[in-house]
Amino acid sequence: MDGSLEMNLQKTSSVDEQFMRRALVLAERGFGMTSPNPMVGAVLVRDGKVVGRGWHHRAGLPHAEIEALTDAKKRGQKSKGATLYVTLEPCCTHGRTPPCTSAIVAAGIKRVVVGAMDPNVDHSGKGFAILKRAGVAVVRGVLREACANLNESFNHWIVRRTPFVTVKAAMTLDGKIATARGESKWITGEESREHGMKLRQGSDAILVGINTIMADNPRLTVRTCHREKPIRRIVLDSTARTPRNAQILADEQAALTTIVVSRNAPEHRVASLAKRVNLLTAPRTGSGGVNGRIDLRWLLRTLGTQDVTSLLVEGGGEVNASFLHGGFAQRVAFFYAPKILGGRDARKAVGGDGVVRLADALELRQVEWRRLGRDLLLTARVASRGE
Repeated sequence: MDGSLEMNLQKTSSVDEQFMRRALVLAERGFGMTSPNPMVGAVLVRDGKVVGRGWHHRAGLPHAEIEALTDAKKRGQKSKGATLYVTLEPCCTHGRTPPCTSAIVAAGIKRVVVGAMDPNVDHSGKGFAILKRAGVAVVRGVLREACANLNESFNHWIVRRTPFVTVKAAMTLDGKIATARGESKWITGEESREHGMKLRQGSDAILVGINTIMADNPRLTVRTCHREKPIRRIVLDSTARTPRNAQILADEQAALTTIVVSRNAPEHRVASLAKRVNLLTAPRTGSGGVNGRIDLRWLLRTLGTQDVTSLLVEGGGEVNASFLHGGFAQRVAFFYAPKILGGRDARKAVGGDGVVRLADALELRQVEWRRLGRDLLLTARVASRGE
């Protein structure tokens, strides 16, 4: 390794971190807009001053580095000899757009400071090597954790080719999401509901079970946040019971609704649904599904091939339990209202058979609590088995 061209985090300055934070703020402007591409921000700096800014707006449009170079040109600023701060390793391959490494070298950039590496093992580090061979100094790992966390869904999808799954639930302090009669509106307050909409905004698809459709007839849309691309809606409905008057079948976004049925579903019901929405038929065999009927492993792999990088599960207790105890969830977002519902028949946020031994309880990592009005929000990573 050429020490004059390759520097590690220990040698970076606070100035580098300050400009990387600006790039992170720019990257966040692409929230909910860039999938299946990552959110990326870039800042071009010359003589200690920002001369160009950019972020990735949407898949198929120029990457953040190109946006920053273009911005500098529009401002009448020179890019030659400048330092480029970018939250993710510049791409080095032809995709929907040309490689950013070529544009960086052509612009005469003398130094590139990067936050996170490309998670794709086939590409990771290659962008750096290309820049180094062209005489560009490279600093990597500046605010690495923050830059990587920004795209945890994308990173997961790139490595595993399945969506990053978040299980979301709004409940009372005793873990109930509805009364025995099914009444659930509204357990949590307005602030929590607004934050729930933000979670939808950042997701490619939202998933519920048929019981949620039957009980609540939800729209499953993103109503309070700006989003150019409507969210996909997925319903686990093994016997094709979705009612004809369900809102997800009749609104202007019905084409984005997918009903997942089993091969045992009555043919006339399946045919009726297929006239209105997309249908997926689960294989006859498999495990990991709701009561064994829908194979969630198969479903997640299928969605991964359809560029669904992030999936928000807003199911009832049985669906939530299937994802959590089946090992298919990576994160939870649990909203707690200062209420106690009680009742042995009230509906739980996580149902299923549970575990027999306390030692087998699902562990959460990176736990964070946040106050939302009178409610509390718990977000955490779901520990993998044996972790």
